[in-house]
Amino acid sequence: MRARYGVPLKVTAGIAAVGAAGVAYAAGFEARSFRLRRVTVPVLPAGMRPLRVLQVSDIHMVCGQRKKRAWLQSLAGLRPDFVVNTGDNLSDTEGVPEVLDALGPLMSFPGVYVFGSNDYYGPRLRNPGRYLIEKMQGRHGLNGNKPVVGAVHNPWEGMRDAFDAAGWVNLTNTRGRLKLDGLELAFTGLDDPHIKRDRYEQVAGGPEPDADFSIAVVHAPYLRSLDAFTADGYPLVLAGHTHGGQLCIPFYGALVTNCDLDTDRVKGLSTHEAAGHRSYLHVSAGCGTNRFTPVRFACPPEATLLTLTPKP
Repeated sequence: MRARYGVPLKVTAGIAAVGAAGVAYAAGFEARSFRLRRVTVPVLPAGMRPLRVLQVSDIHMVCGQRKKRAWLQSLAGLRPDFVVNTGDNLSDTEGVPEVLDALGPLMSFPGVYVFGSNDYYGPRLRNPGRYLIEKMQGRHGLNGNKPVVGAVHNPWEGMRDAFDAAGWVNLTNTRGRLKLDGLELAFTGLDDPHIKRDRYEQVAGGPEPDADFSIAVVHAPYLRSLDAFTADGYPLVLAGHTHGGQLCIPFYGALVTNCDLDTDRVKGLSTHEAAGHRSYLHVSAGCGTNRFTPVRFACPPEATLLTLTPKP
């Protein structure tokens, strides 16, 4: 007869306690442990003054998140030259007023923005394990998955109108410009590739030659978008979407990116190469989570102050 070996009750209780402590830390502390990351990018033309760029992303605002609102408001104290919002502001169909309250002080600065899928559609309960399955099968968002049925539509138009009224430039599959102290900054943006709203053919052609500097902006850093921007000669691409992996393994890193970008570049500054060109890529880990998975582990919520400096 085969012997049966049970797990001692104390061991089972210990494992359960460790798991509960991990969830409590991930949801109760780290998901609200907001950080500012500072990055220097040597990308500007010679002789151009440095530019301070505040990137905010993946706010995923849920009504009642007072600490997040206060932290975002405090970022205005950094006095950036301009703000780049790389999308996914909402995780609540009633969250637009709180997003505008949180970003209100920042909207007094010049800015540009793109939207992500969670700006257009309300969140859905989803098994986090599906992200690993989709990664193994090469499916992400609508890039391989079936279209979502019965999606809840967010009132994103009011948010767009408020951003526009503040002077922020909408980069939804289009180009735009900011003027700063005599500098002409050109931007090229895409709508969210995660839900196949990107239309690169509408903005193709590369940086504008009469601008002092050009930046590409997109919510989800899918390789087709990064390849197109880089091949066209953009020196810098800013993106969000990945949440930095959200649930990471200490000393190892992210398991998923929720797109076809490799996990080595899931957040922070890296480079991207295509058609003999090289661009700097900065992916923000963002400062929020989907309302149904309000946890982060080994991946604190963040905004980034990028200092753009002349090339060596």
